[in-house]
Amino acid sequence: MDFVIKHEIKGRMRVSLRTDKMSYFQADVLLYYLYDQVFVTSAKVYERTGDAVIEYVGERQPVIDVLRAFDGNDEKVAALVPEHTGRELNAQYQEKLIQKVVLRVGRKLFLPAPLQMLYTGFWAVKYIWKGLKCLWKHRLEVPVLDATAIAVSMVRGDFDTAASIMFLLGIGETLEEWTHKKSVDDLARSMSLNIEKVWLKQEDTEILVPIHKIQANDHIVVHVGNLIPLDGVVVGGEAMVNQASLTGESVPVRKEIDASVYAGTVLEEGELIIRVKQVSGSTRFEKIVTMIEESEKLKSSLESKAEHLADALVPYTFAGTGLVYALTRNVNRALSVLMVDFSCALKLAMPIAVLSAMREASMYHITVKGGKYLEAIAEADTIVFDKTGTLTKAQPTVAEVIPFGGHDEMEMLKIAACLEEHFPHSMANAVVQEAIKQKLSHEEMHSKVEYMVAHGISTTIQDKKVIIGSSHFVFEDEKCVIPEGEQEKFHGRPEEYSHLYMAMDGVLCAIICIEDPLREEAHGVMNSLRKAGINKLVMMTGDSERTAKAIAEKVGVDEYYSEVLPEDKANFVEKEKAKGRKVIMIGDGINDSPALSAADVGIAISEGAQLAREIADITISADDLYELVTLKLLGNGLMKRISRNYRFVISFNLGLILLGVAGVIQPTTSALLHNTSTLGISLESMRNLIS
Repeated sequence: MDFVIKHEIKGRMRVSLRTDKMSYFQADVLLYYLYDQVFVTSAKVYERTGDAVIEYVGERQPVIDVLRAFDGNDEKVAALVPEHTGRELNAQYQEKLIQKVVLRVGRKLFLPAPLQMLYTGFWAVKYIWKGLKCLWKHRLEVPVLDATAIAVSMVRGDFDTAASIMFLLGIGETLEEWTHKKSVDDLARSMSLNIEKVWLKQEDTEILVPIHKIQANDHIVVHVGNLIPLDGVVVGGEAMVNQASLTGESVPVRKEIDASVYAGTVLEEGELIIRVKQVSGSTRFEKIVTMIEESEKLKSSLESKAEHLADALVPYTFAGTGLVYALTRNVNRALSVLMVDFSCALKLAMPIAVLSAMREASMYHITVKGGKYLEAIAEADTIVFDKTGTLTKAQPTVAEVIPFGGHDEMEMLKIAACLEEHFPHSMANAVVQEAIKQKLSHEEMHSKVEYMVAHGISTTIQDKKVIIGSSHFVFEDEKCVIPEGEQEKFHGRPEEYSHLYMAMDGVLCAIICIEDPLREEAHGVMNSLRKAGINKLVMMTGDSERTAKAIAEKVGVDEYYSEVLPEDKANFVEKEKAKGRKVIMIGDGINDSPALSAADVGIAISEGAQLAREIADITISADDLYELVTLKLLGNGLMKRISRNYRFVISFNLGLILLGVAGVIQPTTSALLHNTSTLGISLESMRNLIS
């Protein structure tokens, strides 16, 4: 790629591409290409000028080399760009705002007064019509107030004030629409599917293949707890599917043969064989956007209260206008009340504050599915942690495989990996990765694989029943036994590890020891959460008492519970809520799903089970547990901002009304200051809560 360096300081470079203007897609290709470089810390690409600003670490030469090597037509480079990036949306709204300002200035400078009056009258029809429609429906709301203020100004011959009111209302509407759409797009983008491989059905075998190799009419298999990756029709199996992400239905829907299923829904029970109908998942984004825009989840209770309060104040504004006129017989002083109302700022600034907080959360790799969850985070005083993959690292490893009954260690690992890859979880992934590390390849050697939530997996291999899972599942539920003479070996298993037990035909054949190291930041996160307002920290795990106690002491939680089942976690959450506590549940597995649903706020780890991510209200990345602290600070900051906005709106506008009634300022000045303050507080609400 041809370019010139326009400006440069150490660690920062501004380059100009030898092109007049870039398309939105070309700009995004370059931007994501730059971000794909390990030494690039920040980058901006300006499509209008063809410029790029790059911040980097290390020497400048690697930056120059990658710029020279850049090829915008390379399919691999273009594949880095998400389907929806938001660049075009931002550009459109920036142009709208610029056009409104330019047209406003141009009319005042160059349009003769009579034509300005005609123009103002023409555009006033829209606002007056909205007000009349409200009155027709017997509702005295904000549009009536706007229409009255504009109409009274024009009747008095003050067309400049009417034009100013409409200009500021238009700017406010554009900003609100822009912020809303951008926040919804950011949220939808983070909620979009991120599936790389699927199980392809070939005769009696399932093969794991990249999703881009799937063609229309191929048959794919979806197991319990997984997302349905593509739209299609059921040709085998029976299952309960959670469609809440697309339809808002709270109850799972039964899917049988010939039923249609949709990408992004989650299989909660059973198993399905699906004939793929639509290979492209492009409609998934639009479906999510529609779901978010229609969902009441976007509104926090404070946001809803602001909207109701805004409409409730309108009659009082009219009453105040009438009262002032009755007492003073002064039209200007009466209009000072009419020109200033509390409702505009309340109705505009509050939703922007909530949506901006959700947008800011996405910058920290946190997906918040609705504003009310940020409010609940701010109010929360209790957090319940799952251990595996949450307080411990999301990438546990196999420390040891202990064979029993004369079985071969590597053969046992191969069989375990063959089963576990069907139901990915952090411990299952550890088994699969260890098999890959040991270069143990396998064909699908088993029959249908069944998964029992929080217990284990069952299948048949060469007419032998093979199960793998927890101690409770293998020894209590399935009544498996330890091989004769190997009890001492069993009792000598290392207790510092988590264990997976595998049995064949009712006899233990292997114990897989999983090393699940504690996150380095876990103890610090607990202290930070306490400082942020959490006063009860609880850990719950299916591990043994000895393992749970050791982890709890290292982490520094207030309480811990060992050898718990999924229903135990959910019951604990319900009991805490019954005591009047606001509870956050955080986990990453299918077995955490009941507790995630029961909590005031359910938080899932992004690399955990797909069912947990779908059910959860918030998703954080697996990289850093400090995102929990960031989330709590965002929730606290949002509530403080909303309270501050309330105080400002009430005090500032009340001051304007008093000054107007006293005759200190004219109605036109009141209107200008009121609308300017509304715009200002809306822009302030768009600022990041965490600098």
